[in-house]
Amino acid sequence: MKIEKPKLQLQLLEAEPIYSLDSKTEYKDKLIENVTLDMLEASKVSFENVVFRHVTIFESSLEQCEFTDVRFEHCDFSNVNLQNSFMHRTEWQNCKLVGTDFTSSRWQNVHVTQSIGDYSNFRFAHLKQVEYTDCSLIGADFAYLKLQKIAFAACKLDQVAFTGTVMKGLDLSDSEFDALVLTMEDLAGCAIAPHQAATFAGLMGLIIK
Repeated sequence: MKIEKPKLQLQLLEAEPIYSLDSKTEYKDKLIENVTLDMLEASKVSFENVVFRHVTIFESSLEQCEFTDVRFEHCDFSNVNLQNSFMHRTEWQNCKLVGTDFTSSRWQNVHVTQSIGDYSNFRFAHLKQVEYTDCSLIGADFAYLKLQKIAFAACKLDQVAFTGTVMKGLDLSDSEFDALVLTMEDLAGCAIAPHQAATFAGLMGLIIK
């Protein structure tokens, strides 16, 4: 799957020492690195041509934020509220997104690599041209999604919820899982490996001896 990479203009980046975020603020052409922020309450913050490097944010709510041409490197946004956020041409590399709330968000041309997104929440999100590579997504919630070309490559997907998500065209064959939360109707048209078929026998009412 072809994903547009962030159109980063690295020569324009200025180091930006930030200590808080204010609602409806714009950050453009910035390098934000080596900071830890907590207890943030802001919405509709926009970031364009920005690199986050070694940034930790916790116990914070950042709803309706926009990220365009952004790269996150070695960041920790675990349990941050990013509901209704928008991400376009964005990369997450070696990041922690444990329990991060992306409910009702829109992602387009987003690549997540070697990151941990266990128990993250994407319920009701719209994902288009999104790829996870070598990620752990144990217990994540992908229920009731609108999917347009999403890929999971060598990911850990045990107990991921896909209930209400049309999985036609999705390929899970090289990812690992013992069980998924879904119905047979959700699974129709999804590609799986032969050894994964037994996982869904119970959904079909089969008894394997």
